[in-house]
Amino acid sequence: MARHASLAIISNSLATSKQVLELKNRDATTSVVDANLFKTSLLTQFAGLLLHLPQEVIATSIIILQRFLVSSASIATEIDLLTTSQLIPEASLVSASAASVYLSAKQSFYPLSPRSIINVYALLTSPEASLLSFINSNATGIIHSSEPPNSRNYHVSEGAYETHRQALFDAESRILASLAFDTKVVLPHTLALTYMQALSASTVPLAERVLAHLNAALLSPQLLYLTHQPNALAVAAIYLAAREQEVALVDDEVAWWEVFDVGREGLGFLVLSMGSLNGFVEAEKVSWTGN
Repeated sequence: MARHASLAIISNSLATSKQVLELKNRDATTSVVDANLFKTSLLTQFAGLLLHLPQEVIATSIIILQRFLVSSASIATEIDLLTTSQLIPEASLVSASAASVYLSAKQSFYPLSPRSIINVYALLTSPEASLLSFINSNATGIIHSSEPPNSRNYHVSEGAYETHRQALFDAESRILASLAFDTKVVLPHTLALTYMQALSASTVPLAERVLAHLNAALLSPQLLYLTHQPNALAVAAIYLAAREQEVALVDDEVAWWEVFDVGREGLGFLVLSMGSLNGFVEAEKVSWTGN
């Protein structure tokens, strides 16, 4: 169903089913691609946190990165790079992740210097100091350590900095060209809170669960933010959170989601996808650590 022109302000450009299938079928099994999409998004999330960016900017970075991976043929054959534990900052996927953070921050109220981004990615891709378990098997110990790694030890040299900076700028150019400079991203978080108020269900515990589901969905290998509009994501997060906390929104016989332009079939798919993400993540953690 075509969306009304007045809804353009709360709508995103979506990937087609063909684009998603092409990405999933490129040079690897679907399970490998799903794992690598998750790892790339997680790398971007951690970089944003270390750079003290607000979640809105981090979420925008992840969505822009995922759009690029879906639309770019030049990087597709390198998606298997994330199956190894030895990542390097100049690898194409890592550069794309860094460039998405740089681009999103530049367009926000929180711009970052190339050097700060390059240093953070040098830390995150270090097999000895990374906070990511699929790169460093001791990541959990580092996170809970009273003496975390000194980030200054991972500042790159001037020579390496110039190389990484050029790779960052090149990746940014490829992202912009691949997306035809369409970097507009509408997030569902504000919509979800507004919908909760309309449903007279605006409580802190429920809101926290709704936002948690929306943030977790950013890491989904099903690329939910690329295949569904913000209003559908918001409704699905509310439905799932309310069911988890046994909160009655309205009469069960009332299809309240239709008021927010969401069909039953689409809602069911999103609720199932969001609800199953935790199982996928736990399985991935086992594959990283062997435990």
